[in-house]
Amino acid sequence: MSKVLIIGAGGVGNVVVQKCAQLPGVFSEIVLASRTVKKCQDIAASLKRPITVEQVDADDAKQVAALVGKHKPQLVVNVALPYQDLPIMDGCLEAGVDYLDTANYEPKDVAKFEYSYQWNYHDRYKDKGIMALLGSGFDPGVTNVYCAYAMKHYYDEINYVDIVDCNAGDHGHPFATNFNPEINIREITQKGRYWENGQWVEIDPMSIHRDINYPEVGPKASYLLYHEELESLAKYIKGLKRIRFWMTFGEQYLTHLRVLQNVGMTRIDPVDYEGHKIVPLQFLKAVLPDPGSLGVNYKGKTSIGVIFDGVKDGQRKQMMIYNVCDHAECYKEVRAQAVSYTTGVPAMIGAKMILEGKWKGKGVFNMEQFDPDPFMADLNLYGLPWKIIEGKTIDN
Repeated sequence: MSKVLIIGAGGVGNVVVQKCAQLPGVFSEIVLASRTVKKCQDIAASLKRPITVEQVDADDAKQVAALVGKHKPQLVVNVALPYQDLPIMDGCLEAGVDYLDTANYEPKDVAKFEYSYQWNYHDRYKDKGIMALLGSGFDPGVTNVYCAYAMKHYYDEINYVDIVDCNAGDHGHPFATNFNPEINIREITQKGRYWENGQWVEIDPMSIHRDINYPEVGPKASYLLYHEELESLAKYIKGLKRIRFWMTFGEQYLTHLRVLQNVGMTRIDPVDYEGHKIVPLQFLKAVLPDPGSLGVNYKGKTSIGVIFDGVKDGQRKQMMIYNVCDHAECYKEVRAQAVSYTTGVPAMIGAKMILEGKWKGKGVFNMEQFDPDPFMADLNLYGLPWKIIEGKTIDN
């Protein structure tokens, strides 16, 4: 029986709360906090059990620490913005409580993913006797656990890894992003990177693409991006020679994105407008559809997995671990589209691992550092069942 404080009431926050509320034996008390209390109240009204709602400015570590001190949770689940990871981690450190997030810290003024900001907290968290679990979403998150599971059960060494992420759904809008527009567009317009032969290789944004055949979806044009799980997995996978991340984008989406870039709407530096400083990308976020609203008419599936190529008992072995998720089924269960669902469910499971003592430690950790078996079992129980294809490569 544990109390959890969830910070963030967007599309993913809604899923985390809904899934936690389904397990009162683990999450006996739930506190949901956001800058906008109305969002918390709307989520609370949709539940069959009561939760507490609070207002908090997650940019302010003192406010976070004060809220933790007021409610004394066993764990803080951060599903706010990546900019707010560090102040929330600071608040948890001050209050002496465990921390979990779904995406690594990103400074506001630079489109840049880097775990070093959060890894630098390791000694302070260790000295405080608390733990931080980083990246407990799908990618990062489930993909890291897939890698740990493959290392534990199927490989002596893994030489090549390709993380492949396909959203084959249709939300009916001319242009919309499946999670926070500001974060999504920053992510895909920065330089691409992959790790090969002990070093990072940098490429121009969206400059490498290929068709990948996704299970239960089929061939889709996929683009090589940088994604934060590459940074931690490059450290922990035995025998690794190359790791890459691929994501699908439709031509309509890319056309809209190119136009927005060309007219300056994806800029992250402030511009003067009628005597005010505004960030074009933040303004764009305000006029685009809210990702949390997309689920109503969303049709189709996501297909996300990891393709492995390595060695077992002296023989080459190729395989894929993956999940397919249906947008309409997700909406039916928790009134969310599949992109929010596939992030929110692993956040709940990661929290469950910590609260049940199945994953524990002192310091800052990535998902692949823990035993994957209980997490993989819970994926099958709570909405993200996985499958294995033997002999699967990125070309078939």
